[in-house]
Amino acid sequence: MDINALIEKAHSTAKEKGFWDKERNTGELLMLIVSELAEALEADRKQRHCTLNSTELELGVFLSQNVKHEQKKEAYIEYYNNNIKGTFEEEIADTFIRLFDLVGGKNINITDHIILKMRFNETRERLHGKKY
Repeated sequence: MDINALIEKAHSTAKEKGFWDKERNTGELLMLIVSELAEALEADRKQRHCTLNSTELELGVFLSQNVKHEQKKEAYIEYYNNNIKGTFEEEIADTFIRLFDLVGGKNINITDHIILKMRFNETRERLHGKKY
């Protein structure tokens, strides 16, 4: 999936779950993104990381693709809760999902803005002229 497909999926899921039934406050959306970063910090401080090997991750991806059937949905939820829930990686993923929902809801072409900003950053001096 490319970034635009992820944005569309994140935003459409949020709409389906009722998060866009009324106008969203931009400040609230931004603070929800910040809260996910704070949760990532806490997970890292507690050394809660998703340390699955490639076979375990493939199993997770396989299970996640079959959640339409109730029995497989339950298996995926159990897998997720036991292996991923509350980890640093999950909280970083939540941050992206909330960002994608925000840009989807605000109809921002974030791909173009990322490209423009990265090109601008290439013109800047080392450390952008700061100590760190």
